[in-house]
Amino acid sequence: MLELAIFGTGRIGQVHAKNLAAQPGVRLKYLVDPIANPARDDLALRTGASVVDAGEAFADRDVAGVLIASSTDTHADLLLDAVAAKKAIFCEKPISLDFPTVAKVAAAVEASGPPVLLGFQRRFDPNFRAVRDRIADGTSGRLEQLVMHTRDPGPPPISYVKVSGGMLRDQAIHDFDQARYMTGEEITSVYAVGNCQIDSEIGAVGDIDSLLVTMTTASGRMIQMSNNRRGPLGYDQRLEAHCANEVLYIDNRPQNDIRIASAAGALSAPPMDYFIARFEAAYRAEMVAFVDMIRDGTKPLAGVHDGLEAQRLAEAALISINTGQPVKLTPDWQP
Repeated sequence: MLELAIFGTGRIGQVHAKNLAAQPGVRLKYLVDPIANPARDDLALRTGASVVDAGEAFADRDVAGVLIASSTDTHADLLLDAVAAKKAIFCEKPISLDFPTVAKVAAAVEASGPPVLLGFQRRFDPNFRAVRDRIADGTSGRLEQLVMHTRDPGPPPISYVKVSGGMLRDQAIHDFDQARYMTGEEITSVYAVGNCQIDSEIGAVGDIDSLLVTMTTASGRMIQMSNNRRGPLGYDQRLEAHCANEVLYIDNRPQNDIRIASAAGALSAPPMDYFIARFEAAYRAEMVAFVDMIRDGTKPLAGVHDGLEAQRLAEAALISINTGQPVKLTPDWQP
């Protein structure tokens, strides 16, 4: 029996815990969340997990791995504690809101060598993986341009904006990760523009709600990102890969496949309401991969280095917004 502990029982923690508990031969032994709430207690009841403090979970030698889904400001310390305890690790992004801390944690993980899977769930989505595989095996021909759209249904609460790290480190970091994943290259140039066009309160706390980014890779491939905190369509998540032989599209996934037609025209279902529903299959696959990483040593699709590089791009984009100039990246570039 593979015994695991999860840190954080909020929205994403609940998703991961349920997906882990559904796997055969897996026991969710501990929940670590200092904030008592009905969701935590209900999860403990349904999974049979005990609610304990962090020290008890790390000290238990029978716990093979830990899943970090707590608030972002706790990720770095928990990662370092898990490294010291020699546990396999799954961690939600970002590693930290402070880039020097991200670099410190990444170095500690790489020096100590525990297996780490970072929470970039789009890498596990069947459609994103199929597009990436088709590009990687040469079927599509050389990828020349990549265009991505990520638009939330509406702005998050200001209380969340204040602690999330902002639009670039929180929402857009998935697109930065996909830029590297799809192209198979490092990014060498980042130019970004961003402002507040939707919610002035977001601007008042120092964040943006509208973003455009243009990037290039070492071989000249081009990437464009369009990110927004409000989508008239609802949750709007699309990708277009323009290749030498074909163009690959990932469109919004509808809530159902029914079209209703009349003399007035045709209606189709709206997109899935948010990322939890849109990436439901990806989140399941992510937890299967976490278990396989522990049991079989399967190499993770996204490791701590990928978290470091995605955040490096986010930091470069922030500098570009503030200066109005493109940022040239080298392997040792630091914000």
